[in-house]
Amino acid sequence: MICLGIESTAHTFGCGIVTDKKEVLANVRDVYTTTKGGIIPAQAAEHHVECFDRVIKEALTKAKLSMKDIDLISFSQAPGIGHTLRIGGLVARSLAVLHKKPLVGVNHCIAHLEIGRMLTPARDPLLLYVSGANTQIIAYDGGKYRVFGETLDGGLGNFLDSFSRELGLGFPGGPKVEALAKGGKQYIELPYVVKGMDASFAGILTNLKQKLESGKYTHEDMCYSLQETVFSMMVEATERAMAHCGKKELLLGGGVACNKRLQEMCRIMCEERGAVSYALPNEFNVDNGAMIAWLGIIMHKAGITTPIEKARIDPYERTDDVVVTWR
Repeated sequence: MICLGIESTAHTFGCGIVTDKKEVLANVRDVYTTTKGGIIPAQAAEHHVECFDRVIKEALTKAKLSMKDIDLISFSQAPGIGHTLRIGGLVARSLAVLHKKPLVGVNHCIAHLEIGRMLTPARDPLLLYVSGANTQIIAYDGGKYRVFGETLDGGLGNFLDSFSRELGLGFPGGPKVEALAKGGKQYIELPYVVKGMDASFAGILTNLKQKLESGKYTHEDMCYSLQETVFSMMVEATERAMAHCGKKELLLGGGVACNKRLQEMCRIMCEERGAVSYALPNEFNVDNGAMIAWLGIIMHKAGITTPIEKARIDPYERTDDVVVTWR
């Protein structure tokens, strides 16, 4: 079975082609970026409209296939930015109708977890999912992916992007903050906000803005201190979740999981616990079509398809709303 997966939850329009033998034949993406400010939903949607045809054709060319070779189409149905989800949904429905292919709508957050189970030896990991809008600590239990901790305000990635904007950098800001952090020499004390198993970033951002306005600190020291603080918060909550759930495997997912310092901190924590931490290649941490295609395959093999009339987007669907029938 060969599945073509379409990703369009936010700034990325991606097309991945994956087989049921776990072969990634293509994973092409085009990203909406800005030199200042963040995502403007209408402009991101326009970006997707302009590039979707080229991205899909490039993926098919890379895979050395045509649409007649595709057995299944899957797409990010939820959650995400409504403007951009609609473009991916429209493209997927159109392809399914035009080429008479079955369709599967998938949950983007769960796709991050399942691509990790496909690409690593992890069988039953705890997932630290850190992306732009999403920050969750997830584990499978009782037929669902349960959330054992999450952000109380914005996602970790959006927090990094917001501070990046304060520094006058463009979008996405996470990689730029990481680069500056490498030059940091002094730790600046920041609020450390862990409430039970949940985290909050809004107050830390306000504190950073005040410190930036004071002019007393270098951008490098602020980025270094930011990373050390918020990553420690997430690793602390993750370790407690691993103890609570009895997990011996940790999987990082989402765009922020590309950060080498976060990967290092998770690896150290797991080594001290006698557990294993898995980090994926960056192309599978960031939003991508391959993860959508793979989740489409395993859902379809479990007997799940999405009728065209029910292939509506759901920007607010939570990870733990989905009943998992394929495990």
